[in-house]
Amino acid sequence: MIALIQRVKQASVSVEAQRVGEIQQGLLVLLGVEKNDTPEKADRLLEKVLAYRVFSDENGKMNLNVKQANGSVLVVSQFTLAADTKKGLRPSFSNGAAPQLAEQLYAYFSEQCRAQITTANGIFAADMQVSLINDGPVTFWLQV
Repeated sequence: MIALIQRVKQASVSVEAQRVGEIQQGLLVLLGVEKNDTPEKADRLLEKVLAYRVFSDENGKMNLNVKQANGSVLVVSQFTLAADTKKGLRPSFSNGAAPQLAEQLYAYFSEQCRAQITTANGIFAADMQVSLINDGPVTFWLQV
C-alpha cells in the first residue's frame, strides 16, 4: 500500500464540478492499493501517515505530525501509484489491486483515519479534479 502525502494549506477534490471533499491545513493523501495489500497493511500505513512529522514546531523544524498541528486529512484514491514504470514508455498496472479489493481497502483506510482525525474523501474510481496549495512544498512517498 502506498501513500503519497503532501502537506497542504488547503486541498479539495471535485467530481463533475461538484466539490465532494475539502480540508484546510493538513495532509492530502493520494492512496494507491496493491494486489497483496491487507487491512493490516492499511493500519500500518495509516499509523505512519498520522505520525509522520512534517509540520513545523515553534523553532521551524519539522517535528509535529498532522494531529499535533491541528490539521485534517483528505484521502483520494489513486491507482496510478501502483504502476510499474521501470521499463518502456507505458506504465504497467499489474501490481495494482483488483478494483473490488482496492475499494474495500480505500474505504477501510478512510474509516480508520476518520476515527482518529477530521477526514474528507474523494470518490473511489471517479474522474476527480484535485486542487491544493502544497505548503513548502513538502511531499513524501510512504509505502508498507
